Amino acid sequence: MSDVKINYIEFHSKDLGATKTFFSKAFGWAFTDYGPDYCDFKGQGVDGGFFRSDDMALASTGAPRVIFYSKNLEETQAIIEAANGVICREIKSFPGGRRFHFIEPGGNELGVWSDVTVDGEKIA
Repeated sequence: MSDVKINYIEFHSKDLGATKTFFSKAFGWAFTDYGPDYCDFKGQGVDGGFFRSDDMALASTGAPRVIFYSKNLEETQAIIEAANGVICREIKSFPGGRRFHFIEPGGNELGVWSDVTVDGEKIA
């Protein structure tokens, strides 16, 4: 068994201020700034950071897609939209759950999935 595991993930952001505002508003994240072009977050499942870049992390261009888990997709989607996230793939079912994709204001495409149906039951 290897002791090498994913420990930290870095994202592009074309607008660090908008990215930080989005994640703070939507999920309550706090950030530590390291100069004007980098910030990090901790305690969100895996630690990570955002760096200023004109590039965007979109699955359509080959970037990996980070997926969040939520017990209530509809509620989470509403929170994301209220925080200026853009839904780019509506909720769809797949074997074992349901998911949607969104783009945060800094340009990263992310997803949210659940193994819980609309009525609160887990998908078998």
